[in-house]
Parts: sequence; structure tokens; C-alpha cells
Amino acid sequence: MANIKVPNGKPGVIVLGGCGFIGRNLVEYLIENDLVSYLRVIDKVPPQTAWLNVKHQKIFEHPLVEFKSANLINPISCQNAFTPDNPITYIFNCAGETKSGQTDPVYKEGIYKLSINCAQQAAKLGIEHYVEISSGNFICSEKMPFKEDDTAEPWTFVAKYKLQVENELKTVVGLKYTVLRPAIVYGPGDRNGLAPRLVIGALYKHLGEMMKLLWGPDLKMNTVHVRDVVRAMWHVATKPNAVGQIYNLVDNGNSTQGSISSIISEIFNINHDYWGNTLSSIAKMDMNGVVEEINDKHMEPWAEACNKDGVENTPLSPYIDQELLQYHHLHLRPGKLSENTGFTYMYPQMTKELLKQVLEDYVAMKIFPHSLV
Repeated sequence: MANIKVPNGKPGVIVLGGCGFIGRNLVEYLIENDLVSYLRVIDKVPPQTAWLNVKHQKIFEHPLVEFKSANLINPISCQNAFTPDNPITYIFNCAGETKSGQTDPVYKEGIYKLSINCAQQAAKLGIEHYVEISSGNFICSEKMPFKEDDTAEPWTFVAKYKLQVENELKTVVGLKYTVLRPAIVYGPGDRNGLAPRLVIGALYKHLGEMMKLLWGPDLKMNTVHVRDVVRAMWHVATKPNAVGQIYNLVDNGNSTQGSISSIISEIFNINHDYWGNTLSSIAKMDMNGVVEEINDKHMEPWAEACNKDGVENTPLSPYIDQELLQYHHLHLRPGKLSENTGFTYMYPQMTKELLKQVLEDYVAMKIFPHSLV
């Protein structure tokens, strides 16, 4: 089916995990920019229960968008999902388990098995390009950013299995693929990236207390806006020289815990401070207990704040998994993507205005206490 073009010359596309955070923004980008002739969205969660905002709800009702429910972990379900009604040129894989705090087997199935099923089906279709969203959570130093060709040592379960997928893609015969490794992705629809920190910032406004964080302000927490992620996905899909390449997806803002916390504190008009490395290292000896205590402190006030403003149901939570509170830098070297393909970022660094847009979206959806924004 490779090189088959539909009459209007635009490609047919499949988006895997299209109801998720990155997926829904990719669907929006493809439809709003009139880039496709046909778009099949595959997800186990239907759009009606995926917490889509009003704009995304309308995008999913577009006549070019066809939704197909599938459990991509199951080979038969996956095969059926990959039987499109139109020729397919590009496939984008945004699917897979992203929540922290799951068991190892959940990630093995929900990332590795799922992704290999999808890659094998894509190869059978003979598509022109397959774009895989991976992870940037690899051990690196504060001073030296992690390059694409550095030895990868993952520090989260998600990154562990995403790396296994990266290595396995090389063995899928006939698959023309590109791997993108994003930093912390933020933007409309975020639930797991910076969302918990935004919720916690709101909580401390509700409590009238100072927000104190583990470690210090210099901890690298590099970021990338979701709109730049989806622009990059389309960009590399249309570049034959990107086949077989791995690219970091990271803005030039060099975000740290300090820069992020300062913006959050400014938004909510609160003060913040750090426990520092010494006290945090002591806490590390009983990290499980410390994290449990922190999360316990946050959950009840969040419920109170939601009740006060009539927020009856929300996917947002202040809960942060222990894995994400370890002392590990997320420090990716930008550059290769721009140098090799000419890609430019629309959002070169995270700003207060961009984070406020995320909050305003939550409030409009009635999933965030409006009085705290």
C-alpha cells in the first residue's frame, strides 16, 4: 500500500491512542490544518468518556475523523483496528500506559506488547512512515544534557519499556519509523505532566500555606509544549531523512524545578521553598513513607476545594508517585531535530501565560476549582 495516494493528494492517517493527551492534540492539529484525507482514531477509551474539552469534542465529530475502539494489547483486536477503509500513508503511535505507580507487568503489556503489536501491523500495511512517541526519562547529569546517541539508562518504568520498544522497532521488517523522546509535555489536556504540580499550587493557595518541595531549584525538569510535540510528529513523518532516527523533543527554555515552581507560585500568588539536598536525602531513606504522607496531606484539601466550587467529578489529582519525586534530572539536549530536519519550536520556553491557558481550559471543563485560578 506504500505510495498510494488518495485523489486529493492528502494522506490517510491512523492515530493510535488518539483520545489521550498527545493524541487528541494531534487529531486537532491534523484536522485544523487540513492535512489529511482520512483519519482513523484508535483508542480503548471512547471520546465520550475521555474528558475532551469542547473544542476537541467538535474535532472528533469532523466528517474525516473515524473512531475505532480497540484493545491494542490483544493481537486480534489490534489487527482488526488496522483494517482501514482507506489507504494509509502515516501512522502515529501515542498509545500505551502513561500513569505512574503501576506494576511492572502492567507496563510490559501496556507499553511493550501493545507497541510491538502496532508496529508489526503497520509494517504489514506497508506505510510510508511510522512515528513512535517514546520517553526522555533517562539518567543524565545536571551539567551535561542527554544526547540521542548517549547510552540510555531509564529511571521510570515507562521509559524502561519505551526503550525496549525503540530497540525492537529495528527488527520489524519493512517498518520505516522515527522515534521521538519528549521531555515533560504540558498544554491543554495534560493530566500527568505538570498537572499535579498545578493542582498542588492551587491547594497551597486554598490552605494559605507555603509550598515546600523536595530537593532544590536546580533540578532539571525540561519541558515541551504539546502543540510543538504534534507539529514535530507531522514534520518528521513528511521527512524521508528522518526514517530510522531518534530525536529529543525539548524546548530551549532549560526548565528546572525552580523555574516551574516560580511560575506556579506567581499564578496562585503563593510562596514556595525547598527542603534542600540534605533533608531530602534523609527523607529518601524512607521515601515511601514521606511520599505517602505528602499525598495524604494533599488529597483531603483538594476534595474540599473541589466541593466548595461545585466540581463534582475530575480526572485531576494532586497525587504524585514516588518514582517521579526521586532525584533524577530530566535534561535533554535540544538541537538534533532542528539541525537534521529544519524543525522550529513555536513555544521555545514555558511561560506563565501558557500554563494559565491550561488552567483556563480546566476551569471551562468544570474539572478545576474556579475560585483558585
